[in-house]
Amino acid sequence: MSNPNPRPNPRSVPPRRSLRTLLPYLLLFAVIGVVIWLAFFTGNAKTHALLQTELAAYLQTNAGVIDTITIVTTETTTKITGILKDGSKFTALVDRTFYENILQPTLFAADGTALVDFKMVIVNAYQRTFWNTIGPSLLYLVLFVVAMIFLYSRMAGAVSSSNTKAMEFNRSRARLETKVKKTFDDVAGADAEKQEMMEIVDYLRNPKKYTKFGAKLPKGVLLVGPPGTGKTLLAKAVAGEANVPFYSISGSDFVEMFVGVGAGRVRDMFQQAKKTAPCLIFIDELDAVGRQRGAGLGGGNDEREQTLNQLLIEMDGFSDNSGIIVLAATNRDDVLDPALLRAGRFDRKITVSLPDRAGRTAIFGVHARGKIIDESIDFDAISRRTVGFSGADIESVLNDAAILAIRDNADKIMLRHIDEAIDRRIAGPARTSRQLNEHERKVIAYHEAGHAVVGLNHPFSDKVQKITIIPRGQTGGHVLMTPEEDRFLMTKNQLIARIVGYLGGRTSEEVFFDDVSTGAQNDIEVATRIARLMVTEFGMSDLGPIQYERDTGSVFLGRDYTSSQKNFSQQVALEIDKEVRKIIEQAHDKAREIIEKHKDDVILIAETLLDRETITAEQIDRLLKDRKLDEPKQAVIGEVVLTEKPKVEPTPTPVPEDDKK
Repeated sequence: MSNPNPRPNPRSVPPRRSLRTLLPYLLLFAVIGVVIWLAFFTGNAKTHALLQTELAAYLQTNAGVIDTITIVTTETTTKITGILKDGSKFTALVDRTFYENILQPTLFAADGTALVDFKMVIVNAYQRTFWNTIGPSLLYLVLFVVAMIFLYSRMAGAVSSSNTKAMEFNRSRARLETKVKKTFDDVAGADAEKQEMMEIVDYLRNPKKYTKFGAKLPKGVLLVGPPGTGKTLLAKAVAGEANVPFYSISGSDFVEMFVGVGAGRVRDMFQQAKKTAPCLIFIDELDAVGRQRGAGLGGGNDEREQTLNQLLIEMDGFSDNSGIIVLAATNRDDVLDPALLRAGRFDRKITVSLPDRAGRTAIFGVHARGKIIDESIDFDAISRRTVGFSGADIESVLNDAAILAIRDNADKIMLRHIDEAIDRRIAGPARTSRQLNEHERKVIAYHEAGHAVVGLNHPFSDKVQKITIIPRGQTGGHVLMTPEEDRFLMTKNQLIARIVGYLGGRTSEEVFFDDVSTGAQNDIEVATRIARLMVTEFGMSDLGPIQYERDTGSVFLGRDYTSSQKNFSQQVALEIDKEVRKIIEQAHDKAREIIEKHKDDVILIAETLLDRETITAEQIDRLLKDRKLDEPKQAVIGEVVLTEKPKVEPTPTPVPEDDKK
């Protein structure tokens, strides 16, 4: 399988060099440039070149303004360079015969004394021919050699650094925390899970107590549960309670495109952990590296399987009392390799499930720390409306509520902000910009009212918490219905009640408009799925307690190809379809019966929704009792539901009796 998030090709991205890296190169080229400029360009400004025949006359004519001349004699030629008092220069190149026979007698007497007033410097270059001819070239050669040595050293350093990085490629990417601040006080709604973890904490604190009795704690503990239930937080809390180093890494950090890299990282991780034992190693998303070997159409992934093999070896290889405990988290324990789950490796499995009502209340209290929240808010009441929410969902709800309070310019987080945050979590942000015509709004209002009335009058239905026709996500409105208490089992009557509730919206459209819309698409999909499960897996039909289908979706082949295993013939498939149809039709008839019987309630709720757009459970009770609502209307400002203050009519000023007359 291809990597869904491929890393950029390093060859296609030019390396970024800082100024500090380029500075040595800039200095080197600057020095070479200065030398070349001094060698070739200095001294050429304001320099007058003279011919051999012009030199004698020029010296006689300008003898008074010449400051210094330099005579450099070689074996065959003589170079004369002069500097005038105004700074200008002249130069001439004459042969040695001309210099000795003509020029020298005009400059010097027979005894060697100078016949002119300017200063003369005689350089006998005949004895220094080597330095005059080879010296500059040697200087440039030396500079070139120095530059090449410098460049070679830089390239060698880069190669060495590349080799070092290549060796570091196999280094573990586990992040080490020596002082974990999280404790069990930060973990709410998981009392049973914390109790299981206390043995590990006690072992890490007092390992000698267990070795004295010959007790062996599990080498690996597997945390299993839905996303967002706090598996990672629980692992950190164990390290914080035991006050031991905490190594954390994701399963995907082991897997690379190069064979052997993952196995090397596993070895390095355990080598580092042994140096800081006792400690904890936490592997998040274990299924990324621990899936069954040899699965899939094309065989296994060599790199991933080598990594898994090395992990198996390391977990079975270190001593029993080394003080290293491996914690891992996954929400797909069904795809893990059996070798990981055997005794001696991950031989203890702890299920971190979704919190119950009491757990959700505690989680609300934990995440409410540090936030300015209205004192009147009852988190227990809110937890009743958040059935199925994980700890991460609750944290997101309170965070969104805080953002909404800031957007609302409120002094504290109010209940309306939390309600809006819950709605956003369930159905998405309110799309206030979506313009619906009056007929569409009316259809949606009666559709949602149908759901609500069925839920209010079916004996096995969930409690109606809120009705709204504010568009959110892909829905034009929704009805929030939650059970009175948390359920771990669903009865046949409760499942049928859910199907009836899902069909209530479409049935309401049939009754009041003699027509149906596409708004019931998702309702029909969910109702059909529940009915089919009742027949094929739950044994809740006239076909008897027989399991005809079993979910065996393979993550290696894809859910669309192997979503279920069918253990029946074509004749039985026809019978299954008939049973599913019968359940749906009976539920449809039940929904029509309830709506026909409570038509007035449907009309009352629908018309109220058209006026107020949102009705809570408490408002529904008062509405059905008093047949009207006298409280202030709810208005939508932006995406935040705000309560409009009732208009207060001005009190007329009393007129004095004398003025009446």
